[in-house]
Amino acid sequence: MSLKQPPKTVVINGQELPVIPAEAVETIKNKRTGKVYDSKAHFDSDVADPNTDTVADDFQQDVGIKVASLSVFGKTK
Repeated sequence: MSLKQPPKTVVINGQELPVIPAEAVETIKNKRTGKVYDSKAHFDSDVADPNTDTVADDFQQDVGIKVASLSVFGKTK
């Protein structure tokens, strides 16, 4: 016998809404060369390195959000 946990909720403006699990994935890269960096600090060290032509304007940050599937049921008035 398995017990199903009720979904987590949060109250916003007096309305109870479900909390949807999500995962964020951040990618730091050089938009000119496409080089992917481990972190913003790694990119900054590349900018500071006089042996590279990387400048601060080459910074690109992409954020991907993965959200678990959700069943949505609309309400009618």
